[in-house]
Amino acid sequence: METRAGDPGAFAHFDLNRVPSPSFVVDEAAVRRNLSILKDVRDRSGIRMLAALKAFSMWSLGGVVAEYLDGVCASGIFEAQLGRDYYGGEVATYCAGYKADDLRAILGLSDHVIFNSPAQIARFRPIIEEARRSGKQFDIGLRINPEHREGEVEKYDPCQLHSRLGHPISQLNAADLEGVSGLHFHTLCEQDFLPLERTWAAVEPVIRPYLGQLNWLNFGGGHHITRADYQREALIAFLTRIRQETGLALYLEPGEAVALDAGILVGEILDVMDNGMPVAITDISATCHMPDVIEAPYRPAMLVERTEGALVRLGGPSCLAGDIIGDYRLPDSAHAGQRIAFLDQAHYSMVKTNTFNGVPLPSIYLWNSETDALRQIRGFGYDDFRNRLS
Repeated sequence: METRAGDPGAFAHFDLNRVPSPSFVVDEAAVRRNLSILKDVRDRSGIRMLAALKAFSMWSLGGVVAEYLDGVCASGIFEAQLGRDYYGGEVATYCAGYKADDLRAILGLSDHVIFNSPAQIARFRPIIEEARRSGKQFDIGLRINPEHREGEVEKYDPCQLHSRLGHPISQLNAADLEGVSGLHFHTLCEQDFLPLERTWAAVEPVIRPYLGQLNWLNFGGGHHITRADYQREALIAFLTRIRQETGLALYLEPGEAVALDAGILVGEILDVMDNGMPVAITDISATCHMPDVIEAPYRPAMLVERTEGALVRLGGPSCLAGDIIGDYRLPDSAHAGQRIAFLDQAHYSMVKTNTFNGVPLPSIYLWNSETDALRQIRGFGYDDFRNRLS
């Protein structure tokens, strides 16, 4: 999978020795720049814009996000609680499968609760009605599977064959929408406007008969709106037209776009060996700190990588043979103690970190490239490793 991000921005001038290794460094000014773009799209199109916590849930910036957007979308009880506690605005929660006890709490935390199938709505209707009798206010949504494929990589495509995500649109009927206020669909992953336009062309004829009984439509996430080459004017015109034609409230749920090119992961080379090519062991682990490198897979961009010179294979300190980040032309000849950094690591990498092999978690720093202020948000130690185990 090829990522289209990787602009160093102000990080081109950041001294990597200012933070311990490994560390995530997030540029608040870059986050604000992204948020201002999203707010402009929201304001000019008249839609609602929610930040997807699954991609970027650095809650110390919750108040910043609230200055620009309308709330958050959550993927379960913990994200819903985080959104309610730190972000303000609306909370829209979607989960492929709810547990009854979790759902009772989610109904009290969320403004919109989106189900994956009509069967779940029917099964949990007594809990929904009980929550409403107790005074909780929320509406119910249904996720549909447009059965229209736009994904570059099948395992990241919500519309892959036999997908578990969403009610197949070919099966949708009026009975499925009893008590449902809105429909949600999601087909994109790091994509621009045209795939959204094609998705709507596939969805609209099927749902047209039901639009009169709905209040909102949610076009999901995966929109790279803050990328420099995104067709934002076309998106604004499209959303304005759909909102006017349907009379419904429209929602977008960008995740990566909030933190695109807004953070780096700083690491250090621990050792260098030769095994047919230079091989460097770093304190950054692909499997622990950047799991999408293995899962996607993809090659993260390196800060100030050279275009010429010998390739060096970089890998993590874990025992996993596949803990390989990739082959790079380093800014300097590989040596122990050398600092390196990977670009565009604020989204997904931060939320997916783990402590396999007891590999320490990276610290988290907030930097403001406009003021040069730098502060540690969180450091992690042995207790964090121990306390997640028994």
